[in-house]
Amino acid sequence: MDFTFTEEQQAAVEAARAVFAGVSPDGVPSPALTAGAVAEDFDRPLWAKLADADLLSLLLDEDAGGAGLDAVALCLVLRESARVLARVPLLESSAATAAVQRFGGTEAKTELLGRAGRGELVLTVAANGRTGHDPAERAVTARQDGTAWVLDGVQTAVPWALDADVVVVPAHTDAGRTVLALIPRGHEGAVIAEQISTTGERLGELRLENARIASREVIDTPGAWEWLRDLLTTGTCALALGLGEEVLRMTSAYTSKREQFGFPVATFQAVAVQAADRYIDLRAMEATLWQAAWRIGTEADGALPAGGDVAVAKIWASEGVRRVVQTAQHLHGGFGADTEYALHRFHAWAKHLELSLGPAAAHEEALGDLLAAHSLG
Repeated sequence: MDFTFTEEQQAAVEAARAVFAGVSPDGVPSPALTAGAVAEDFDRPLWAKLADADLLSLLLDEDAGGAGLDAVALCLVLRESARVLARVPLLESSAATAAVQRFGGTEAKTELLGRAGRGELVLTVAANGRTGHDPAERAVTARQDGTAWVLDGVQTAVPWALDADVVVVPAHTDAGRTVLALIPRGHEGAVIAEQISTTGERLGELRLENARIASREVIDTPGAWEWLRDLLTTGTCALALGLGEEVLRMTSAYTSKREQFGFPVATFQAVAVQAADRYIDLRAMEATLWQAAWRIGTEADGALPAGGDVAVAKIWASEGVRRVVQTAQHLHGGFGADTEYALHRFHAWAKHLELSLGPAAAHEEALGDLLAAHSLG
């Protein structure tokens, strides 16, 4: 395992920093502060800048107009985006596009990849907020009917669902398999209702009733959903890391200036110890993140599946980001409750990331299942 980033990965980071420079992290106040008012769309101008910088096609092969990079590169860019709470579906669209490239048919690749890489097409994923290891937890069913698949069920809290052009829906079959259906906006039998997240952004409740999907728009390759889920979860860990690092930076800057009894509060032992503990959390989050991102494309013989490392990373990300923002609020004192200061936005996003694709407890359970299966095997 080598955590030295390549020149191409470092170039992606520099490009991301240039794009995200000047982005305000407090552009969308929490719903409780605005009587429920939220942004109508994601940040389209920022999305266009990401496309111009070739950051929407990082994972695409060169023949599809991409850079041919890996999950590590995507996570490096996501880390930068979280420092400013960038309101773009970068994780979901990139991961969905990568899954189509890896597992999809020729027709789906031709129709989606190039346009998604240029920012002309936005994809999202109807992940159910859990780990997805238990088929009973999956909310959508799929059955074959001639040359088509028929989907039924309800999937809640779908990110960017009201703005995406294509929603990738995992659905389980009677045979215990999971397929991925590529459902375009306005498809017959698919209705999306608005939901509001704790961050103040719009989510979608996707209702599927006898929705017929052509076979060419369904990925039924074994392992496709598991790979996509691992990539989404690892990307969520990258977002949590970038957010946590920015929050600790804000806390350090504030406590270095805030004085009590004639001294900066940062010099007080109790404050310094709490900040040090959060720094340790962030370093653990970082180490487990890169291990998971590296393992997604590297299956070592005799080792646990990549899902084991992904579970460890998400456990640290969920617990770590929660502790970081809680400590930040405590050390900021009353100033941390000022809604004109961006900390409240980071706190809302941290809570959302903590629970997205499963909280720590769910991944501890999933890790236990993997360990038990590995020992029995």
